[in-house]
Amino acid sequence: MPEVNVEINGRKYRMACEEGQQQHLIGLAERFNTHVEQLKGAVGEIGDNRLTVMAGIAVVDELAEAERKIKALENDVLVLTRAGQEVAAEIESLEGQFAARLSEAARTLEGVASVLDEAAPVPQG
Repeated sequence: MPEVNVEINGRKYRMACEEGQQQHLIGLAERFNTHVEQLKGAVGEIGDNRLTVMAGIAVVDELAEAERKIKALENDVLVLTRAGQEVAAEIESLEGQFAARLSEAARTLEGVASVLDEAAPVPQG
């Protein structure tokens, strides 16, 4: 199992990860370290453990907000999907009505054409 070195709050940690996930783990550690550094800048030196816990809670808060937004978007997709299905059903119904009326109009025109053919004088040649 591959190992990578990451740095959090100025300290290096060796961490194992799955093959091919090395860069991903390094990126996650860098992102977490950014949270730690921002908190350290905002609250000052408060101790490594407390700082790490606060950064962890901040990250989980971001995750919870992202999950809330995803849930809202999933609900929006569901509403839009249902609306799309309703519109599609209405279009299908209208197409059926249009086809029936077009067929009716064609029959009427054929009837008119037949009457005209019967009423028209036959040219003699």
